[in-house]
Amino acid sequence: MTELPKIGAHVDQADPLAEAAAREADLVQFFLGDPQGWKAPVIRAGEEHLKAAKVDLYVHSPYVLNVATTNNRIRIPSRKLLAQHAAAAASIGAKALIVHGGHLLKDDDPAIGVDNWRKTFERWTPPLPILIENTAGGENAMARHLDRLAMLWDVVGAYGPGFCLDTCHAHAAGEDLTTIVDRVKSITGRIDLVHANGSRDPFGSGADRHANFEDGEIDPALIVEVVRQANVPVVCETPNGAAGQGADIAYLRKHLS
Repeated sequence: MTELPKIGAHVDQADPLAEAAAREADLVQFFLGDPQGWKAPVIRAGEEHLKAAKVDLYVHSPYVLNVATTNNRIRIPSRKLLAQHAAAAASIGAKALIVHGGHLLKDDDPAIGVDNWRKTFERWTPPLPILIENTAGGENAMARHLDRLAMLWDVVGAYGPGFCLDTCHAHAAGEDLTTIVDRVKSITGRIDLVHANGSRDPFGSGADRHANFEDGEIDPALIVEVVRQANVPVVCETPNGAAGQGADIAYLRKHLS
């Protein structure tokens, strides 16, 4: 039997290890602070407690962070916040820090966003892997559609970032999940993490609203197939707490085995 990838969930940051146990998870992902705020990260569960974890840890950066933007008041603090969260994530032994690709203003040239990402890596050496994640909506997003992702990777790929593939985001962006793994790998050469999520909304909606596997608009068998093809660690960012996420983790394990 093929060895299953490690599977876990996005959980509350107060005590991620207790949340992992409640879900029988192999790994957990969590924030280090307010995902909608600009304050420096706070390790609420305690650095030593997390460093002793027997499950793998992943940290998701705040949603407000956008290093691609032409808006100086957002881009400059975003670079600072990214570095702060990377340092904090490294201090607890996290495997990686996940960050959204970001977006530009409506009429901006996407080449500027690509160059802003280049400058981010050119001026800073991350203390742990940085995984850029595809996003669901936005007409001038850096990682919503694969043609834009290719533009980005042509420039930042040399700096060694990883890639996080979100099934709900790809579905919402109108990207075919049956071929998404091979198409992403042809651009990035890698997938390091999968966010396995159902979607509350139809294909191509642009809406980032996650659903449990058997309640959403994505055929759960297709989510399983994406996970199987990628064959990397998996985070379920699905709703309904330990019960809902635990069911999704169990679904993956059952259908992958």
